Amino acid sequence: MEQPLIERLLRLMKMLTANNTLSIEDIAERLSTSTRSVYRNIEAFKNAGFVIKKTNSYPKLDTSSRYFKEISELIHFTEEEAYILKSAIESIDENNLLKQNLKKKLYTVYDYNILAETIVSGKNGKNVKLLVEAIENKKSVILHNYSSAHGNDVRNRYVEAFAFTTNYVQVWCYCAEDNTNKLFKVSRIASVEILPDNWQYETEHKAGCIDIFRMNSCELKHIQLKLGLRAAHLLIEEFPLAEEKLNTINDNTFVLNTDVCSFEGVGRFVIGLLDDIEIIDSPEFEDYIKERINKIQNKYVLT
Repeated sequence: MEQPLIERLLRLMKMLTANNTLSIEDIAERLSTSTRSVYRNIEAFKNAGFVIKKTNSYPKLDTSSRYFKEISELIHFTEEEAYILKSAIESIDENNLLKQNLKKKLYTVYDYNILAETIVSGKNGKNVKLLVEAIENKKSVILHNYSSAHGNDVRNRYVEAFAFTTNYVQVWCYCAEDNTNKLFKVSRIASVEILPDNWQYETEHKAGCIDIFRMNSCELKHIQLKLGLRAAHLLIEEFPLAEEKLNTINDNTFVLNTDVCSFEGVGRFVIGLLDDIEIIDSPEFEDYIKERINKIQNKYVLT
């Protein structure tokens, strides 16, 4: 069997298992093949002993099929084992990029629709599930009553959601109204509405960067800081990913050399520890800190 055919069959199996809202035409388009080939491949699955069911005319591979169960049993966990693994994964720091991947792999063994519920709960869990569905089907969404911290307003956002950050905390979306990619916090979305509209700007989708201070943007600015022992310890405790960017000079001196998405996150940290941090070779950031300090002084000056 040719490799492209094997790849297509595996992709088809994944679609038929993880999604029940794709028509034969949708599947053919995603696989870049004809509907006739899709029907023929599905028939091959049936002949091999897999059970194919239809939900509202959408084909779906029944996970109770004999061979599917045998494959699943190779990586099956008991409920108790899964709980222990989940607890262990939950203990990993939220900023660890492996955490989301570990959760995905663990819960792929089970019903895909409970993935969000195992990571987040309540309103957030429902919204994540809807966003996952929209991303899989390449559909536009409305983020109802999104509360913006920067804009200080609450309104609906018509967007194309296309990628999550670690642990489904935030979602990258393309906003057609201002032609840019933005990051939205899931906890600030009142509800998600999936629209019948297909993505129109997929070529513009581009997830930006998230720096060690959890700020995001599509542009980076370089900073270099000299930290004392106290500042270095607090930095690692509050922002664990910073440890990789921290170089030890001696027992009491450390240098942070990294790129940031904006000066806002690192600025808050530096202003709180001015007596233990020195800005090195970062004139733009130094000007930013001076401006922030002047604003603070003017705000609290005694008259």
